[in-house]
Amino acid sequence: MAKLFESIGKLGLALAIGGGVVNSALFNVDAGHRAVIFDRFRGVQDVVVGEGTHFLIPWVQKPIIFDCRSRPRNVPVITGSKDLQNVNITLRILFRPVTGQLPRIFTSIGEDYDERVLPSITTEVLKAVVARFDAGELITQRELVSRQVSEDLTERANTFGLILDDVSLTHLTFGKEFTEAVEMKQVAQQEAERARFVVEKAEQQKQAAIISAEGDSQAALLIANSLQEAGDGLVELRKLEAAEDIALLLSRSRNVTYLPSGQGTLLQLPQ
Repeated sequence: MAKLFESIGKLGLALAIGGGVVNSALFNVDAGHRAVIFDRFRGVQDVVVGEGTHFLIPWVQKPIIFDCRSRPRNVPVITGSKDLQNVNITLRILFRPVTGQLPRIFTSIGEDYDERVLPSITTEVLKAVVARFDAGELITQRELVSRQVSEDLTERANTFGLILDDVSLTHLTFGKEFTEAVEMKQVAQQEAERARFVVEKAEQQKQAAIISAEGDSQAALLIANSLQEAGDGLVELRKLEAAEDIALLLSRSRNVTYLPSGQGTLLQLPQ
């Protein structure tokens, strides 16, 4: 019985040691990741290991896992425009490494390749592109600026084995002096528009007064001509028309009493 327990103990120990060895010889690569194998004797292997469970030689080989999914990064840059205005720009980049170049990236740059490469090349490209435009063009031609930055930065990143899935300008502001100058220009333009409106209004009023005076002059000339042709008949006609209008207004008033002419009327007044 003692020998049986001893045999079982040895078997269990052997299984534990064997399980530890097997476990140390396995490694997993998650979805969206890739692995590069570092061999202590041959260095970094050129083969890129895909997703799943894989074998390696314990102690001799070591897996370096890379995330190959697109990741965002915001890079703020302060640069100058063509007309020497300070520009604050924030660029948002979606990047990922080229899978086939992971051994070269690990050998020449390291695992933190994004920290070492993206800020420097982004600053370089932004400074070069923004310097081609003045402040007004950066606002009115923002789409052109963004496209030029994307093309130049994509080409620059390819030399380091990086793929840029999206490049966009998320923030673009100018210095305090330029902002104040723009506000003062807007105020001056508004004042000029208001002054022009006042001038145009005065001109319209002048034209209206001239037209009204010309109308009155023409009307007076017509009346004078009519009086010369018809004599006092026109005046009598106007008197009759005026009397008719006055009688019509008085007839509609409740506080007017009509008394016959040429007759005495007794008013019942209290004693």
